[in-house]
Amino acid sequence: MKELLRSMVADAEDPLRAGNLVTEYLQSRILQFLQESGVFRFWIFHGGTALRFLYDLPRYSEDLDFALRAPDPKPDFESAVSKIGKWFEAETYHIHLKMKTAKTVKSSLISYPGLLYELGLSPRQTELLSIKIELDVSPPSGGKVESSVVRRHVVLNLPHYDKASLLSGKLHALLARPYLKGRDLYDIFWYLSDPSWPAPNIEFLNNALTQTKWKGPLIDEGNWTDVVEEKLSAIDWRRAVEDVRPFVERVYDVKMLTKENVFKLLKDKGSSL
Repeated sequence: MKELLRSMVADAEDPLRAGNLVTEYLQSRILQFLQESGVFRFWIFHGGTALRFLYDLPRYSEDLDFALRAPDPKPDFESAVSKIGKWFEAETYHIHLKMKTAKTVKSSLISYPGLLYELGLSPRQTELLSIKIELDVSPPSGGKVESSVVRRHVVLNLPHYDKASLLSGKLHALLARPYLKGRDLYDIFWYLSDPSWPAPNIEFLNNALTQTKWKGPLIDEGNWTDVVEEKLSAIDWRRAVEDVRPFVERVYDVKMLTKENVFKLLKDKGSSL
């Protein structure tokens, strides 16, 4: 399997893109191992990496985000992640696992010490490539779930939120986060640029905002674009764009990520509702 990685990075245009390709390959293998362990009976895939795997979002994503859709008696999060480590070690990867369990979110950081050095992508043997897995064990209600078969290095049958609920998840992140991440800005731009993408799942969005003690107005079909515009009006736009730049596949996409373009898309979406 490492020979495949070597061939992938050999064709990469620069070390940053090569590192993104390696991360994405490892993400696909983690999803494969989780699928084979049976947890997709209980876990829902969502977030930026889900958008990339399912709908070809043209930006790389670092984390694998899941939500629990049913009680998960077996296998539990810790045993599922530990099994991932053993599978990678069987393929001669050096793995380090770090678990963190909170009341509502379980997470694990899977690190690959020395891999970037081994692939010729880092001069330092100590540099780590890491992928975080997060499982929300108390997600808001109202999200609609479906499944899709996709092939990205391996064939996967992924349970995930539907398009309207995925948009609601991104809107919640944008509105509820105390600071805006560049990926949130880019993803909203990407969502809005597709006129066929459905409007957000309002029930799911309001339940998520209530869960995180949102102090803003109740969201409805008529005001959500205005609330998003107000939030974006207060951000450091240049900083947000620079934050996401290393992960966007097409350079010209970053040039189009302007306040004027995003606000026009919001206005167009609002007028179409």
